[in-house]
Amino acid sequence: MSTDDPFRLRAQKALSDALATITPANGYTFDFSKAVFRGRLGFGENDPLPMLSIMEPPLPLDRKSAPLSASSSGGDWDLVVQGFVQDDRENPTDPAHLAMAEVKKRLAQEARRKLDLPARGPNVLGLGSGRNRVEELRIGAGVVRPPEAAVSSKAYFWLTITLKIVEDNSDPFA
Repeated sequence: MSTDDPFRLRAQKALSDALATITPANGYTFDFSKAVFRGRLGFGENDPLPMLSIMEPPLPLDRKSAPLSASSSGGDWDLVVQGFVQDDRENPTDPAHLAMAEVKKRLAQEARRKLDLPARGPNVLGLGSGRNRVEELRIGAGVVRPPEAAVSSKAYFWLTITLKIVEDNSDPFA
């Protein structure tokens, strides 16, 4: 992660790094080590399976308004993790359920990093407790879908996550 990146990109990169640790060597069934992408909606037959994509929903949530003199704001930032898997011929969505469960398990580990005792503050995704920070990570229920011609030739899942963030708008690179 580059220190030249704005906070939100650093957060997405940290999330990508965390999800890339879902590997058989770490006790998981799937291997996402080289298949976590950011901001990709489209995938083709030459892309790896299984794979994940982290993206923002098309419409942001309204943020809580801060006092006019404040340079920082806080609130929820929704992200979507979409996962694609090789489907099972008889039960096409079974592998997608397993993949989503493994993603949830890994995200729950990150959510538990809420209080890093040496830092005495939130350390979700290992981003520390500075002016720009993630204070909490909440995991949605998720949904699994079979292959659909209009979306994907493979079974897939959508999993919403919500990051409670504090963001210094005067210095998004801090």
